[in-house]
Amino acid sequence: MSGSGSKPKSDITTMSSAEYQKIAKKHEPPRGVLKNCIRAFLIGGLICLIGQCIQRFFMSVFDMSATEASNPTVAVLIIISVILTSFGVYDKIAQWAGAGSAVPVTGFANSMCSAALEHRAEGLVLGVGASMFKLAGSVIVFGTVAAFIIGIIHAVLGLGGR
Repeated sequence: MSGSGSKPKSDITTMSSAEYQKIAKKHEPPRGVLKNCIRAFLIGGLICLIGQCIQRFFMSVFDMSATEASNPTVAVLIIISVILTSFGVYDKIAQWAGAGSAVPVTGFANSMCSAALEHRAEGLVLGVGASMFKLAGSVIVFGTVAAFIIGIIHAVLGLGGR
């Protein structure tokens, strides 16, 4: 009895993608770009300040040069990030800070640890190892390619300090 005034299902109009985007944009909360930049700056700066304090600690207590203290400093920052990620604290910091927590080495450590924690039920090799290195693999590849390109530019422009 489709003659009772109701439209058949085939006649119902559907919304186009552009119309949907227009409606969705009206209901989207405004982005506080300035607020997000300030938060990112504050947390990224705080992470770097903590790193600088750790480096100064290694320099003063173990009588290391700045170059010698850099590797253990990075290792300590990574350990702190992994511990905070394991307890769910780093994710809360990252939600508030945005890119400020993602850019330093601690953000990479957080990403690796999160992937490992998320897939640990699948086993050490196929769960933890595979999911961690899905992320790490792309970072290593693009980092190596970028370093190679910069090295070529450096060599071509003769920027070597001979």
